[in-house]
Amino acid sequence: MQYKYLFDLALILLSTKVLGLFSQRFRLPHVVGALIAGLLLGPAVLGIIQETDFLKTTASLGVIVLMFTSGMETDIHELKKSGKAAFVIALIGVLLPLAGGFAVGCYFNNPELLVNNSAGPEGSLFLQNIFLGIILTATSVSITVETLRELGKLRSPAGSAILGAAIIDDVLGIIALTIVTSFSDESVNVAWVLIKIVLFFVFALAAGVGFSRFYRWWTCKTDENRTQHVIVAFAFCLLFSFVAEVIFGVADITGAFVAGLVLSNTSSEKRSQYLATNFETISFLYLSPVFFASIGLQVELTGMNTHILLFAVALTIVAILSKILGCGLGAKLCRYTNQESLQIGVGMISRGEVALIVATKGADLGLISKELFGPVIVVVVVTTIITPILLKLVFHGKDEQVPAET
Repeated sequence: MQYKYLFDLALILLSTKVLGLFSQRFRLPHVVGALIAGLLLGPAVLGIIQETDFLKTTASLGVIVLMFTSGMETDIHELKKSGKAAFVIALIGVLLPLAGGFAVGCYFNNPELLVNNSAGPEGSLFLQNIFLGIILTATSVSITVETLRELGKLRSPAGSAILGAAIIDDVLGIIALTIVTSFSDESVNVAWVLIKIVLFFVFALAAGVGFSRFYRWWTCKTDENRTQHVIVAFAFCLLFSFVAEVIFGVADITGAFVAGLVLSNTSSEKRSQYLATNFETISFLYLSPVFFASIGLQVELTGMNTHILLFAVALTIVAILSKILGCGLGAKLCRYTNQESLQIGVGMISRGEVALIVATKGADLGLISKELFGPVIVVVVVTTIITPILLKLVFHGKDEQVPAET
């Protein structure tokens, strides 16, 4: 049906809002209801809505805007202070899930018990198991960001550490993925990928300085027409995301977050507030509900036998504990308090769309079979739903936003 997307959008917006309000009645973040709405509407339960290219594109735009506004709302001074700590947190938070995923794969990835193990001949069991670990290293902080914003903790020390660690985690994940895929795809050059990652941050610094000077001068000249400021800022976000993904091979959401950081350090506090308010409005009304619901729409749990179910449970437990322990240990080594270390570990649990993208890449290269894709979906859904719930518990107390520095 040509106009079915209109019905799908209306149903997604209404259901995410209703279930979001329902989840808030139980003192849970609004995003939990939105995730459950997608799960109920998708093929896993009611099958009313199927994921389409239009919904995928809208969801991708939603997470880009979400990370862009997060960058604009981030205290860049606090982020700088947590830079070294963020690297330690990200490093341990990658190594422990990598080892945990590999161990689970070694135990459960048995060809004699997997009837339809369709990984290609180049996908040896060793590489398949390593790749399962790489999937667990992925971190998607979009859910965490929305929850922290809802709780008023986005600019807290733990919130800044989570954002900084997530960027480094993304880079480390790309390096690990590149190294493993290079063994099954001769077209991948590890050295060139590493060079492009370095070049991206060089480009980000140069482009950020250049754009900030232009934007500061231009907004002073056109202060009366702030609508133009929003349009130019959004165009900058989209271009930065495009360049990051297409030219440098870094995730588009990382480019969006960096673009937001540039604007947070460029605009006056009043102008930054105006920009953030406009982007949060369109995100709340349209983009964010579609993004959160799209995660549930991807769930299809067909052909699950006892062995696969046990594998899914084990992989999910390891996915949760490895991030809490790994990132929490890294935070503790960097002298965060016990409470902040726990908050940082919990904030890094969600795998989200990042794990799905990594898993899809592995499936294309024969590094993961279709039969093992189901448990990966389970990990994504469970970690995505449980993260905002656990964040609500560990960030207990009065919900206050840390004031911005002037």
